[in-house]
Amino acid sequence: MKIDVITLFPGMFTGPLDESIIKRARAEGRLELVIHNLRDYTHDRHKTVDDKPFGGGPGMLLKPEPIFEAVENLARDETKVILLGPIGRPFTQAIARELSEEKHLLFLCGSYEGFDERVREQLVDDELSIGDYVLTNGNLPAMVIIDAVARLLPGVLGDDESSHEESFSNGLLEYPHYTRPAEYRGMKVPEILLSGHHAQIAAWREEQSRRRTQERRPDLLAQQDASQSAQPE
Repeated sequence: MKIDVITLFPGMFTGPLDESIIKRARAEGRLELVIHNLRDYTHDRHKTVDDKPFGGGPGMLLKPEPIFEAVENLARDETKVILLGPIGRPFTQAIARELSEEKHLLFLCGSYEGFDERVREQLVDDELSIGDYVLTNGNLPAMVIIDAVARLLPGVLGDDESSHEESFSNGLLEYPHYTRPAEYRGMKVPEILLSGHHAQIAAWREEQSRRRTQERRPDLLAQQDASQSAQPE
């Protein structure tokens, strides 16, 4: 997979995407990641990327010209252009899986008061938000989504089964995990996990997963139940 990111602050990506699983994915050639400075697509002496909004109002908007030029320079037929912004659809594990099947993703990171609307109308295939709160710019959301997507690429985790047994992979929160020692400071590992009965362990884990989801994220259970009831019999 190839991922291009267009941003005003490329230095923010140094570090988070050069470590751990992302670093390995890049080193093994499973992920090609390039960060582009939006100012490189300007043509004036001051490298201007923003201007005041028509009609008045606070702040500055990103101008359409450098963004159009950047996207038209980087995009190909198979490219999916994604804008990071608060009015986008909420990012989920299901969307991460969708994106992991794409060949080329191009992320537009907003800054200031956002984008000239013509960018949305003409260039963008999807708009995503990572939560109902305000961040300084779209860089952190881009990093979050890149991390979530990259770890789903074939071979990136080493054991591809790992990505199928995590929280949200089946719409529920993950069950509790334990490791050695079997007892620590009076706290014992549940006997079922020491039994060796795989079917019983699987049933226990499913029960724990549903219980944890009911306690902490009942909305996920409601969504799952609604989805199941909507399926044709």
